[in-house]
Amino acid sequence: MQDSPSATSGPKAHSQSTFNLQRQASTAGGASSGASPLKTSQNPAPIHLKPKTTNVRRMRRIISEDAEWTLAIVPLLTELCIQHIVKNFQNNPILKQLLPEHQKKVLSHLPHDLPLTVTANLIDDENYWHRCCIKRWPVCHVAKHGGSWKRMFFERHLENLLKLFIPGTTDPSVILDLLPLCRNYVRRIRVDQFLPPVRLPIPPQAEEQSDSGSEGEGNEPEKDHCQLESLVAGLKHLEELDLVYGVKDCGMNFEWNLFLFTFRDCHSLAATIKACHTLKVFRLTRSKVDDDKARILIRSLLDHPALEELDLSHNLIGDRGARAAAKLLSHSRLRVLNLANNQVRAPGAQSLAHALAHNTNLVSLNLHLNCIEDEGGQAIAHALETNKCLTRLHLGGNELSEPTATLLSQVLPINTTLISLNLTCNHIGLDGGKQLLEGMSDNKTILEFDLRLSDVSQESEYLIGQVLHANREATRQRTLSPGYFMAPITNNSTENSVG
Repeated sequence: MQDSPSATSGPKAHSQSTFNLQRQASTAGGASSGASPLKTSQNPAPIHLKPKTTNVRRMRRIISEDAEWTLAIVPLLTELCIQHIVKNFQNNPILKQLLPEHQKKVLSHLPHDLPLTVTANLIDDENYWHRCCIKRWPVCHVAKHGGSWKRMFFERHLENLLKLFIPGTTDPSVILDLLPLCRNYVRRIRVDQFLPPVRLPIPPQAEEQSDSGSEGEGNEPEKDHCQLESLVAGLKHLEELDLVYGVKDCGMNFEWNLFLFTFRDCHSLAATIKACHTLKVFRLTRSKVDDDKARILIRSLLDHPALEELDLSHNLIGDRGARAAAKLLSHSRLRVLNLANNQVRAPGAQSLAHALAHNTNLVSLNLHLNCIEDEGGQAIAHALETNKCLTRLHLGGNELSEPTATLLSQVLPINTTLISLNLTCNHIGLDGGKQLLEGMSDNKTILEFDLRLSDVSQESEYLIGQVLHANREATRQRTLSPGYFMAPITNNSTENSVG
C-alpha cells in the first residue's frame, strides 16, 4: 500500500528530473558567464534540452539477401510486357507494333542466337546485329562490308556454309533455305576454300586392275565442288565474287585432288558469272586455272554489262589466256585487270598491248611476276604513247632490261595519265636508270615509281625520288587551289549557256 504513491508519482518524478536538469544547465551557464564577464553579452540564450526520442523506423532496417531486391513491390506494367515479349519472341515476335523507346528495350534484351527465320526480315537495328557478330566472330572488320553489321553477318554466315559444304554429303537445302533471308543483304561472297566430295576407298580388285601410278593428278573426281548457279541466281544484289578452289589446313591428308579446279567446275562457274548481271568484281586466284579454263571463263564475260574488275592472279595462265583477256578489254567495261604470277610471255603481252593502245576504260594493269621480257615490255611501252586512261602499271619481275627502259624514257614525257609505275625486280641497269631519270625530268604526273632491286644506281633513284616529290607537291597545290574545284562548274555553266 505504501508503494502505490511512489508508483503513481512516476510521471511527476520524470518531469521533475527533467526540470532539475534544465536548472543545472542554466546554473552552469550562469557560472560560466560569471567567470568571463567580458563575453556575457555575446553568449546566446540558454538552450533548453529536450529528451531524445528514438525513431523506430530508423532503428529497424530490413537488409535483403537478394541483390536485386528493391522497394518497388510491383514492376511497371510496361516492364512486365517487355519481359514477356522478350521471353516469347521466338514463338510470337512482336516489334513493329511497339513504340520506338519500347522497341529499343526489347532489342537490347533479345538473345543473339535466335533463329534467322525470325530475325532476318524483322530486325534492322544495327546494334542487335553488332552483338550477333561480336558473339560469333572474335575479329570483325565491318568496313569491308559497307559499314553494315547486318550485311556482315549474313555474308560471313553464308561464306561459312560454303566453306564447309561437302558435295554428296551436305544437304543443299542448308544453303538454299537461307536465300529468302539473305538475298537483300549479301553483296559480296568471299570463299577461300571449297571442299571436294568424299572419296570412298578403292576396292582391292579395282586397285590391282588400275595401272596409273599417280595419286589422281590426271583423273578428275566423279563429283565436283559446290555449284554456285542456284545460289548466285537468288542473290539479286551480288556485286563481288572472290573464290579460291583449294582446302585449308589439310595437314597429313594432303592430295593434289584437293586443289583441282575441274572442267565441270569451270563450265558451271562460267554460266554462273554470265547470268549474274550485277557482278562488278570477279576474283579467281590460287586455283590452277590454265589457258583452256581461262578462255572458258573469259568467253562468258564478253559484253558483260557491269563487270569492272577481273583478278586471275596466281594461276597457270599463259599466252592464249592473255589473248583472251586482251579480247575482253575490247568487249567490256573492265577497269582493273590483274594477271600477276602467271605464265604470260612476250606474245601474250603484245596482245594485251595492242588492246591497251585503243582502250578507253582500263585504269590498272598488273602483270607482276610473269616473263614478258623486253619484247613484251617494249610493246606495252608503245601502247602508252596513245593510251589516255591507264593510271597504274605493274611490270615487276618480268626480266625487263635496258631496251625497255630506253623506250619508257621516251614515253614518260608524252604520257600524261600514268600515275603509278612499278619496275621492281628487273634488270634495268645503270644506263637504264639514267635514261629513266631523263624521261622523268619532263614528266609532271607520275607520283609513284618503284625501282627497287632493278640494278639502278642510288644516285638515279634519289634524283627520281626528288622528281616524284615535286610532282606530288604540285598535285597537292592544284587540289588546294579554288580553281581546281571551280573548273568543272565553270565548264558546265558555259556548256549550258551555249546549249
